[in-house]
Amino acid sequence: MQNPIYTLAKIAEILNADTKLVDGEVVIQYLVIDSRSVLVPENSIFFALSSHRDGHEFIKDAYSKDIRNFVITEAKYVHQYPDCNFLLADDALAALQQLSIYHRNQFQFKTIGITGSNGKTIVKEWLYQLLAADFNIVKSPKSYNSQIGVPLSVWQIEADDTLGIFEAGISAVNEMQRLAEIIQPEIGILTNIGEAHAEGFSSKKEKLTEKLKLFKDSDLFIYAPEYVTEVSAKDLPGKKKFSWSSKQVADLQITTVEPIEGNCYLRAIYQDTEIECMLPFKDKASIENGMICWATLLALGYTPEQADLRLEKLSHVSMRLELKNGINQCSIIDDSYSADISSLAIALDFLNQQNQHPKKTVILSELFETGRDDLDLYTEIAELLAQKKVNRLIGIGTHISRYADLFKFETQFFDDTNAFVDAFPGLQFNHETILVKGARRFEFGRISKLLTQKIHDTVLEIDLNAMVGNLQFYRSKIKPGVKIMAMVKAFSYGSGSFEIANLLQFHKVDYLAVAYADEGIALRKAGITLPIMLMSPEESAFEAIIKHRLEPEIYSIEILNSFLNALSDYDFDYPIHIKIDSGMHRLGFDQSEMDALSALLKDSARVKVQSIFSHLVASDAAEHDGFTGQQIVKFKSIADQLVNTLAYKPLLHISNTSGISRWPEAQMDMVRLGIGLYGFDSALANNRGLQTVMVLKTTVTQVKNLEPGETVGYSRKGVMQNGGKIATVKIGYADGYTRYFGNGVGRMLVNGHLVPVIGSICMDMTMLDVTGIDVKPGDEAIVFNQEHTIMQLAKDINTIPYEILTNISQRVKRVYFYE
Repeated sequence: MQNPIYTLAKIAEILNADTKLVDGEVVIQYLVIDSRSVLVPENSIFFALSSHRDGHEFIKDAYSKDIRNFVITEAKYVHQYPDCNFLLADDALAALQQLSIYHRNQFQFKTIGITGSNGKTIVKEWLYQLLAADFNIVKSPKSYNSQIGVPLSVWQIEADDTLGIFEAGISAVNEMQRLAEIIQPEIGILTNIGEAHAEGFSSKKEKLTEKLKLFKDSDLFIYAPEYVTEVSAKDLPGKKKFSWSSKQVADLQITTVEPIEGNCYLRAIYQDTEIECMLPFKDKASIENGMICWATLLALGYTPEQADLRLEKLSHVSMRLELKNGINQCSIIDDSYSADISSLAIALDFLNQQNQHPKKTVILSELFETGRDDLDLYTEIAELLAQKKVNRLIGIGTHISRYADLFKFETQFFDDTNAFVDAFPGLQFNHETILVKGARRFEFGRISKLLTQKIHDTVLEIDLNAMVGNLQFYRSKIKPGVKIMAMVKAFSYGSGSFEIANLLQFHKVDYLAVAYADEGIALRKAGITLPIMLMSPEESAFEAIIKHRLEPEIYSIEILNSFLNALSDYDFDYPIHIKIDSGMHRLGFDQSEMDALSALLKDSARVKVQSIFSHLVASDAAEHDGFTGQQIVKFKSIADQLVNTLAYKPLLHISNTSGISRWPEAQMDMVRLGIGLYGFDSALANNRGLQTVMVLKTTVTQVKNLEPGETVGYSRKGVMQNGGKIATVKIGYADGYTRYFGNGVGRMLVNGHLVPVIGSICMDMTMLDVTGIDVKPGDEAIVFNQEHTIMQLAKDINTIPYEILTNISQRVKRVYFYE
């Protein structure tokens, strides 16, 4: 069978779309939904989807990337781009899904569909490892499991594929039916049903019922009975069923779960016979995901012996790209666990988000088990790297080395990782962003360690996907046309500087705001081009502010006069922002100063007011709603008075994070999004709808057994009345873990147990009471995460999350994850 060929005319026929075609014979290979992610523009079609942002807004960007083929829902764009091909649909997302259904129907092959609350992506990746020896497998890239991700995944199916493994995720009722039509799974796997993504469902039963729709036509359904108790047995899908459980009778009834030196030994009853396997993991989630894979192998007809041999060879799946500080002022993107075309494209997009260095290097191993001819494979990779403007490739492996001539930029090649490691001292890496991406067998973790600065054992992990999710959460709350200013002051609330600004710039916020000039200058030097409002301009820094095109907040006549004097005779319309005091009484102009301010602004052509703004004092608190309402009225009155004296209209903004949530009438022209980006909004009960962005973790240095009455720490304040066991961890008040957490106030998660601090916090270390818990040196201790939250830590010492975050020392290394 040959791969189907899709011309634009053919796609128009499939979608039954109205057309305006310049060339209907253009062949389409790539479906594009993001104007920033373009591989081969001449063979791509852009779908103008409307979700948090209207995709039509990005037609101009896609056009600038040389895309000339579009699916749209608004006909006016046809006349704006007369050299383009347009398909006019009622719903661009429905069109994307319809096209993928048609493509899926061209193939007759076995497909596995996976859904559940957690574990979908890991189970998919492990099944790929377990079954790749027997099938040519097409699978969802990373966690492409949404209404958009599933059709993009299915579009990858090619004639040589003999097995598809696709995951499906939903967040509301009436979403799964369409995904079932796209995937058409012959085999269905339910991972589990937990609390994740529960907001869109009225009950656990409704959520389960919706998820099971994926498998309504499946031949085989694999599940755990404890996860389907809300549905009667007769309503379970699948012509055949295979159950697994460690809690009750099942087709695979697991009877023993025994950790052994970092592994886990499982024993079970299967077909009235005792069988066993070893999993190379010990954490609870991995063990459950391993059980699902064990059940799947057996259900597919593999013998217990075959399953055991394969399962014990499972390897870690990193679902996240890690951005770290590297040697010689480099930035390292660590994706050293996997290599395939789909995930390479995703990693290259992340590489291109980084603007802090002009040079971009990729260290790439050869790719295995693609089922493709080497020449075809490495030709595509060479085109992809060129399209993404990679400056240097270091290729590792004999296969990729044979095709060195395909890469028309700076290259070096090595036969294996050992050869690279041997040559490393003589290689030059300076001021560049380096993507390290390798197939598992090449052990690229060794390369990552060479390139990465030694990381202090206390690490703040920042989940960039969660931050994007929070940005989109607030975008869904603001009215069309309202701009977003993102607050990145105070080292982005402790989470980083250019790393966060790069992400926000990539996701097209309109403004950034910093507190001091040095913060803004650092962003400019790191390649940030967004407009930056400077909230605390100092007269001594005016020259640098002007040089780096930072936009100062002007809050008094004195600071305005000083800034005007700093501008040269050749500066015109320099952007400034006027701060109004509507009730905070911190900084800002009062009503009484409007005449003097207006006169100054009218007489000077050197500055232009970009925005007029104020700050809400208590937008999160219902008891102060009357005052908040007064602030809004007062601000509008003063701002209108100022606008009436200008020959143009600046942006008006007063709404902060909580204001976005509780005061839609205060959105005006722009909102300022701050702590909400990081997962905290005191206007939302339990931060509902927001994702945890940061996890602070450290490690156990030493474990001691103490006798009754012995004391712990300075001043002997920690007393072990009954004796017990303590663990010393590598974090102290110099890292930002304040002394207020001492003597039982603070707690950390160690191996799933919440344990108290004992004794006083030291400068670099803290002691924990781990009596009765299995703990050893090197184990992880979590200071805060999504379970043991920053909100709880702040409550424990009577402060706010802002203070916890901004106190985290710069010696605590930041590691950024991107999925």
